[in-house]
Amino acid sequence: MASERFSAWYRAARPRTLTATYVPLGAAAAVALRDGVFEPVKFALSLIAALLLQVAANLINEYFDFRRGAEDLKQAGQGMILKSGLLTPRQVLIGAVVTLLGGVVIGLFLLTQSGALLFWIGLGGVLVVITYTAGPFPLAYNGLGEAAVFVFMGPVMVLGAYYVMAGEFAWTPILAGIPIGFMVAAILHANNIRDLDADRAVNKRTLAVILGLRAARIEYMVLVGGAYAAVAALIAAGIMPITALLVLITLPEAYRLIRIITTSTETPLLHQAQGRTAKLHGQFGLWLVVGWLVGLALFAIIR
Repeated sequence: MASERFSAWYRAARPRTLTATYVPLGAAAAVALRDGVFEPVKFALSLIAALLLQVAANLINEYFDFRRGAEDLKQAGQGMILKSGLLTPRQVLIGAVVTLLGGVVIGLFLLTQSGALLFWIGLGGVLVVITYTAGPFPLAYNGLGEAAVFVFMGPVMVLGAYYVMAGEFAWTPILAGIPIGFMVAAILHANNIRDLDADRAVNKRTLAVILGLRAARIEYMVLVGGAYAAVAALIAAGIMPITALLVLITLPEAYRLIRIITTSTETPLLHQAQGRTAKLHGQFGLWLVVGWLVGLALFAIIR
């Protein structure tokens, strides 16, 4: 019984989406190491707080999608714990509140160790977590989901983690977060393409619903391709080391996923593509960080 309950909560947390936190935090660590301001304890606390906030967002999304009937017609998707009856709405709501408060408490502690900018970054992050599917104007129901995750799980999250360690504003973490923002938005967009018909039926106006299938497929290509183009631009501008081109290791998988998204209408295959997009985001981020660290190591050796 305990193992079944743990499994239910594990699914509700949507662990395969958590690369959306690991990747920007990894990028922040790389930039902090470059600038000589890396603080392991502050970094670890930032990671825990960010993970708690993302789990809270996933639980809030689960709760309000269920309450609004957005899962009624779905054949596949992340979580779907309430639809399958593994947890009750009250349990999921309590879990969302607990994880949200946990992230906020750690964030408030880090605020005392850094500066005022973290307050505004944290406030914006918490508001996005809450209003993504909740409130009178839920972002995910009004075509703003991709924009929200691009900004807050890309440049803003990288800047926030960097700021906790450095105690000062810098442009590099913001710019480093741009390719990450493209790729994390692609995860959400793949999800919305898969659920396009089900979302349209319950008036969940995601960007895929607003644009229609053809334009939504083009957007997926733009988001995935934009991640690689942004890395190339940042290398050309001298912001990232050339070793960041290690992200090209993931290019074949990106091409395969673009092929699936732009040609298939089968829900099981699109569901698989959504999960693989999350994995692509994780692998892209891993090689981006590794490439940056290799570049730092080579620079230290040459110098």
